Amino acid sequence: MGIEPERLHFSWISSAEAGKFAEVATEVIENVKKIGPIKKLVKERAKVA
Repeated sequence: MGIEPERLHFSWISSAEAGKFAEVATEVIENVKKIGPIKKLVKERAKVA
């Protein structure tokens, strides 16, 4: 079982395209926030009695 496709994003951005970088970064961050943490990589919190 691999990483969900929604978490992977490739984009070709030139160093002269700061605006495009900001747009793509914002889009990726918003998408990842929507789908939440990767369940298989998040450890459960220790239960304290």
